[in-house]
Amino acid sequence: MNDDSSKSPPSEPPDIDSFSAEDEHPDEDFPPDFTPPDVPPPPLSDGSGDEKPPEGDGPDLGGAMTFLEHLDELRKRIVHSASAIAIAFVGCWIFREEIFKILALPIADVVAPGQGVEAGMKELIFLSPTEPFSIWMKVSFVGAIFAASPYILFQVWLFIAPGLYRKEKSYAIPFLVSSTGLFLLGGTFAYIVILPTALEFLINQFGRLFRPMVSAIEYFNFEVLILVGMGVVFQLPVLIAFLSLFGLVTPRFLWKNFRYAFLLILIVAAVVSPTADALNLFLWSGPMVVLYLLSIGVSWVFQRRRAKEEGS
Repeated sequence: MNDDSSKSPPSEPPDIDSFSAEDEHPDEDFPPDFTPPDVPPPPLSDGSGDEKPPEGDGPDLGGAMTFLEHLDELRKRIVHSASAIAIAFVGCWIFREEIFKILALPIADVVAPGQGVEAGMKELIFLSPTEPFSIWMKVSFVGAIFAASPYILFQVWLFIAPGLYRKEKSYAIPFLVSSTGLFLLGGTFAYIVILPTALEFLINQFGRLFRPMVSAIEYFNFEVLILVGMGVVFQLPVLIAFLSLFGLVTPRFLWKNFRYAFLLILIVAAVVSPTADALNLFLWSGPMVVLYLLSIGVSWVFQRRRAKEEGS
């Protein structure tokens, strides 16, 4: 016979109400999940302490803009530049004859020496009825580009400035100003020195056995090519400064390779010079050599500045 007293009493189910709120998280090492409030990320930096331009300060051409927004901004700058050229074109068209008289001074002294610019212009010819109109159109258009160039450069600056760092902006304006000034200086040097000398050799020396009948439009094309070509040559210090700023060239490298640069200068001068005589070769190569030596000094200045910034 079994003894029921030896059996243990059945266990009662736990009381649900006896659990407290503290028992919901028995392990204090794992606190409830906590999501921190949204904090804006720190501004991007290029490592030199310069921060990216904040949003809202003018048009943002950085990564926040879409491709279509970039195109819209570019379209706006092109429209403004084209409008400036159109307005300048109207003014140049009104004074087209006066502008061409200034451009015709070098050849007037060659084909009609001592008779004045109008007598020299009478020596120029045209070969078709439409050439005079084409000449005035070209004179007005080229004059408009030169007259509107400061505003065009300003539009270029407005397009690229929002995407630059503060340090890059400090270099951009000096580069634009120096580039424009050197271009005008090169064109002036070609107008005063190179063009009259080249015309004297081409017409009065090499062409002395023939009667000169120079086309007005051909002379204008020839003159613009000479002026723009020398203006581009005078950009050499700006190019060297740009390369030195990024450490691509050094003054030591430029000086060490001077003889190779001199040979290259002579080849370029022989190609772009309108004549093959020694005088015109010297007139083209001489300024290039001087500009190259000046570029070595410019490179030295930028190298010192770059070394100072990296050491600070």
